Amino acid sequence: MRDIKLITFDLDDTFWDIGPPIIKAEKETRHWLNEKVPEINWGDFNDFVDLRNQLIRKNSSLEWDISELRKEFYKHKLNEVLNDSAEVDNLVKQAYKIFIQKRHDLKLYDGLVDCIKSLSKRFMLGILTNGNADINNFSIGKDFSFSISSLDVKSNKPNIGHFDRALELSGFSASESLHIGDHQINDMLGAHDAGFSYIWFNNNNAIWSQKIAKPKEFSDWNLFEELITK
Repeated sequence: MRDIKLITFDLDDTFWDIGPPIIKAEKETRHWLNEKVPEINWGDFNDFVDLRNQLIRKNSSLEWDISELRKEFYKHKLNEVLNDSAEVDNLVKQAYKIFIQKRHDLKLYDGLVDCIKSLSKRFMLGILTNGNADINNFSIGKDFSFSISSLDVKSNKPNIGHFDRALELSGFSASESLHIGDHQINDMLGAHDAGFSYIWFNNNNAIWSQKIAKPKEFSDWNLFEELITK
């Protein structure tokens, strides 16, 4: 990989385990809202998914604007029990602020910080995420030249919008670019379709199930630099 000049990275489940933190953030946000409005009926997980899909069908932009999707979810639940639109809007604003703060209460994977700092001395680094985490909330944020979210390009990976924007911002070609991520479709297939090289972060012993050739993989950030020098 001697020709690589740009390395882009996914965030959730690549830099940190997002599962437990996102569940905790949602629980704490709902608890706060229930203290303000005890009558809210949240339903179960299937109800959450059904309402999410309903909101997206009503407004397709919510598929890639996940921050607005969450706000609309809270707004829908509050509107079921409140008639004051100003009060609803104020509660939604405060609830989302709580959620996004808790959502960033994350533990970076071991070895990641040192790896990124070292890579930043040799490559241009960028973030390509479908989520709403902000890399600038972490000390390593300064090591990245850009961060591209789905909101920025109005689409989700594996669509190539993120990758094309990365090439525009970096000035490099796809043949000079490498993408790292955990998701076989969003990251690996997306990078493949965009003409990037790609390496799979697989720290849960997942089985490769895509039609494209299985890429190099790793599960430990302490070993990543060694992998790309082979």
